[in-house]
Amino acid sequence: MFPWLEIAGWLGSALIVLSLTQARVLRFRWLNLVGSLVATTYNAILGIWPFVAMNAAISVINIYWLWRLNRERHDAAVYEVVEVAPDDAYLLHVLRTHAADIATFAPGFVAVPEPGEERSAFLVQRGDETVGVVEVRDAGDGVGVVELDWVTKRFRDFTPGEFVYRRSGIFAAKGFDRVVVPEAGPGELGYLRGVGFRPEGAGWVRDVVVDSET
Repeated sequence: MFPWLEIAGWLGSALIVLSLTQARVLRFRWLNLVGSLVATTYNAILGIWPFVAMNAAISVINIYWLWRLNRERHDAAVYEVVEVAPDDAYLLHVLRTHAADIATFAPGFVAVPEPGEERSAFLVQRGDETVGVVEVRDAGDGVGVVELDWVTKRFRDFTPGEFVYRRSGIFAAKGFDRVVVPEAGPGELGYLRGVGFRPEGAGWVRDVVVDSET
């Protein structure tokens, strides 16, 4: 056997195993697809046809799910925004369950609002699965400050929070003229631009336009 062929075989196997350790659904599919394609080629060269058929089938399944996931990532029919009270029991359960992960993105976030603090909370649902949470504090003068915009690890390669910002009527009903993100990391800039924020001073601002869906 050629050394490069054996290396390719091990590489395909390693990618498939590595894919199974991924929490992010999109990353899992891509790694699994590449690994299964390499394994298909490897087994075809060696003439091991049962494994060719198995890995080819896995490749087709991965291609289908990648197509479907990318097609649905901006589909409002797939994701639903549900407003809940800031002290809603289920919301607090989600925040407690993912507290360590949330702290890495919003270290200053406090799940339970201070007495007198006006805050709006939104769950982003994909079917019966909660995939994101957005919380906005009323800072007065028509300004809503985003305290939390968090996505579960499985859907971190997608942008489910965008569906909250798309529904401008949600913020208008709260009396907001604009929504502000006080500061953002480098990895968030593309997302913020994509959902209609613009840089202003040290932060990012999105005007609330009632008749806009973006």
